[in-house]
Amino acid sequence: MKFKSTLVLAVLALSAGYSMAQQGVSKTEITLGSIQDLSGPLAGFGKQARLGMMLRVDEINEQGGINGRKLKLIVEDSGYDPKKAVLAAQKLVNQDKIFMMVGHIGTAQNLAAMPVQFEKNVINFFPITAAREMYEPFNKLKYSFAATYFDQMRLAVPKLVKDKGAKKICTIYQDDEFGLEVLRGAEAGLKTIGMDFTEKTSYKRGATDFSSQVAKMKAAGCDMVVLGTIIRETIGAIGESRKTGFNPIFIGSSAAYTDLIHKLGGKAMDGLYATMTVQNPYLDEASQPIRFWANKYKTKFNDDPTVFSVYGYLIIDTFAKAAQKAGPNLTTDSFIKVMDTMTIPPDMFGSAPASFSPTKRLGSDASRLSQITDGKWKVVSVYIE
Repeated sequence: MKFKSTLVLAVLALSAGYSMAQQGVSKTEITLGSIQDLSGPLAGFGKQARLGMMLRVDEINEQGGINGRKLKLIVEDSGYDPKKAVLAAQKLVNQDKIFMMVGHIGTAQNLAAMPVQFEKNVINFFPITAAREMYEPFNKLKYSFAATYFDQMRLAVPKLVKDKGAKKICTIYQDDEFGLEVLRGAEAGLKTIGMDFTEKTSYKRGATDFSSQVAKMKAAGCDMVVLGTIIRETIGAIGESRKTGFNPIFIGSSAAYTDLIHKLGGKAMDGLYATMTVQNPYLDEASQPIRFWANKYKTKFNDDPTVFSVYGYLIIDTFAKAAQKAGPNLTTDSFIKVMDTMTIPPDMFGSAPASFSPTKRLGSDASRLSQITDGKWKVVSVYIE
């Protein structure tokens, strides 16, 4: 008798358009997982990404959810440690039985966690890292939104060199995979205009003194410096340069595009260029929609939003659009089918249009330039294709 009633329930559920077998999707709920750095070196970024996600989840749930299902977001902390990322992925995939991993932060952390997900057919959706491995080699369970560090520099550096008439280009970069990607992208870009670096200098991760590297670039007479640096190193390298009267044009990647640069580095950071996609959402932003959004965020979390808040918000927003389109019978396969025919238009933050296909897993390789002017990032170029 019990077997019969279970069978009847299963038939009813299926005829109502619900999938019994799909992990993370019940009649009333879709469970998403995310791994952020909430206690390590990128905790500032991780916290903001999480709040951005939560803002969009709350909005969607207030509006009735996705095809009648509410979103549930479970966030785990990796402390920016790949080993902890694996443990967090195991918990989310096997215990919490998430439908999808969204906005996981960090390259090494994603590479460590993806095998755990893929074994259970769990998509890695829009990780917060600009590494090429987020969409290469091809896997149907990978979707990436971030123009890579390589492409950012390949496109932006030669354009800025030509615009500014720069003659001698130097680089200071972090001696790891991140820094090397910035270096390789810039080298590939310079090659297209028949140029090469005049001087290259690197530093070990965690370095705080950049005097020898700056002296080397100053001695080479460089008028432009490509920065393969993140936050502290960007501030340190530029600060040291200004102190010694060395004032070239500085250009960094999206890793240096954060409000922390001008907040912590002060006036010395004025003039820095960085590649970016979405705009930093200042509370007094000229654009009314961004200003409204930023103030809504501030009211809810008592914290100023940053570009990482925007990433988190847009990741959930894009997921919701695709899940809505997939209809009541939401499965991994039905979601993939929608994503592979989807074009995402620009949003209020100025994202480039993105599109995916059965063979294309990076939404867009386009980026644009911002510059710090009077202690604030200002967009100074259109998207560079």
